[in-house]
Amino acid sequence: MHMLMVIVGGLVLLGVFLLFGQLWGGTPPALCTAAKMFIPVWLIVSVANLWVGVNKAGYTVAQELPILLVVFAVPTIPAVIAIWQFARS
Repeated sequence: MHMLMVIVGGLVLLGVFLLFGQLWGGTPPALCTAAKMFIPVWLIVSVANLWVGVNKAGYTVAQELPILLVVFAVPTIPAVIAIWQFARS
């Protein structure tokens, strides 16, 4: 359940970044930049989630790495698709 909430939070955060890209100018380059800025921010949040799982929940790094990959990849894939679409426009 926690993993699903983190993934949904990532998708919402991507939407917030794209909303700010719209507010920054609404042009495809601004939206592309916003989506590009999302990826490193989401990586930091995902690694922080791994750290919490290891230090607070008692999981090992080996147990948390597959979770990190899923949590990072699911919101990143729509971001990469958005970057690709906005770069083509």
